[in-house]
Amino acid sequence: MEDSFKALGLIDQLVETVRKKGYKQPSPIQAQAIPQVLAGKDVVGSAQTGTGKTAAFTLPIIQRLLANPKRPGTLRVLIVTPTRELAAQVEESVRTYGAGAGLRSTVVVGGVGMEPQIRALRQGVDILVATPGRLLDLKNQGRVRLDSVEILVLDEMDQMLDMGFIPDVRRIVAAVPRERQTLLFSATAPPEVAHIIQEVTRDPVRIAVALPTSTAARIEQRIIMVQTRELKKHALLAFLQRWERQQLLIFTRTKRGAEGLARFLVKAGHQVGLIHGDRSQGQRTSALAAFKTGKSDILVATSIAARGLDIPAVSHVVNYDLPTTPEEYIHRIGRTARADAAGEAFTFVLPDQFQDLRAIEKALGKQIPREPLPANMPAMPAPDPAPQPAAPHFRQQAPRHPAPQKAAPRHPAALPRTAPTPLPQRVSPPKQVPSDDGLPALHGFDWKVFPPQQRQTQQRPVPPSVQNAPRRRRRGGARNSRPS
Repeated sequence: MEDSFKALGLIDQLVETVRKKGYKQPSPIQAQAIPQVLAGKDVVGSAQTGTGKTAAFTLPIIQRLLANPKRPGTLRVLIVTPTRELAAQVEESVRTYGAGAGLRSTVVVGGVGMEPQIRALRQGVDILVATPGRLLDLKNQGRVRLDSVEILVLDEMDQMLDMGFIPDVRRIVAAVPRERQTLLFSATAPPEVAHIIQEVTRDPVRIAVALPTSTAARIEQRIIMVQTRELKKHALLAFLQRWERQQLLIFTRTKRGAEGLARFLVKAGHQVGLIHGDRSQGQRTSALAAFKTGKSDILVATSIAARGLDIPAVSHVVNYDLPTTPEEYIHRIGRTARADAAGEAFTFVLPDQFQDLRAIEKALGKQIPREPLPANMPAMPAPDPAPQPAAPHFRQQAPRHPAPQKAAPRHPAALPRTAPTPLPQRVSPPKQVPSDDGLPALHGFDWKVFPPQQRQTQQRPVPPSVQNAPRRRRRGGARNSRPS
């Protein structure tokens, strides 16, 4: 083992570190990438997930820094990752492989306070691992300078493309020196990344040790067909009884779905951790640590945890929600069967997801075997009774818009038979009674209330100017006079 890694050009100090880590043989990506990185060339590498890409660039970078020492605390290596969890994992690998080398490293990510990260940067670092957003925030505030970077690493570049980090990556590349070494590693190499490779690298050495749509041969894959979402929950409980005392990583499509599934499993008596984008960095770190140490046997996560996380104890990966793309499926199931171990991957599929399943099988070039539902499935609870309408309140008001009434039929034969309407009776005029002032008096009204002198209308006097004014002719009319 030691001779194998030493044959790649690694120094004895790093070979001893690898031996303590437990590696027996270098993986294909390590065997091809380590000599090229030691030679100072730009490298674009793609390999299956879980094949040791992090060690493929971490080991030779540490050796290059040790071979050309500079003032401690000078930022010489910048590693950019898409997620906080991957950044923390890469920085842990840097500290593990660089133990005793005297190199300083730190990680800057979002979701946590900025002051501790600023204090670490003030003390000086040789290797900085960061996510794009927080790195640009610190750069814009003048807290970190990138003009001394010698090696730039872009890890999981395809995921940064999917997450919309390409504009941030371009800003970071523009801030580092042009004379540098650039390393780009990813599990897949989609065509969209080709433009970024041309921008950030110079005559790179391309290493592709496996097809982008291949999975590890040690992963046993199964498809579980279910009819309804409610049945999927109870089928998962039945499978959990079969997988007792195993480390399970369960993926959901949405954050809300992850929350609901975690509550369902906790109610069923399981120790569950939860990771998704809306959780704080402290909550995510605590859930991941509890899962790694065995305090929780199930970790429910969205695809945020599908890239780069190295958890050797994961024995089963469950796609509770079917991924929409073959690449996402490959990254999810790649969380098991790490470091020459074996693993199983189970995927639940609903009837309306057959097209996505066919796309995944077509990309893999094979049909995934089907797994029947277990016979020990718990009985599904009876559906809740339909809610009864509430009794009307005694102060309930009438509807503002009354219901439209049924229109009357048009045909005369369909009209209802009703009694004929009687003709109105002739009403005689009121009887007149002579009054004292000679005016007629009607029954029920007394004219005497208003004396005759008050009932006479008085004309308003005409002003003299109006009386003496000449009469105006009508416009357009003929003169009202006879011809002479």
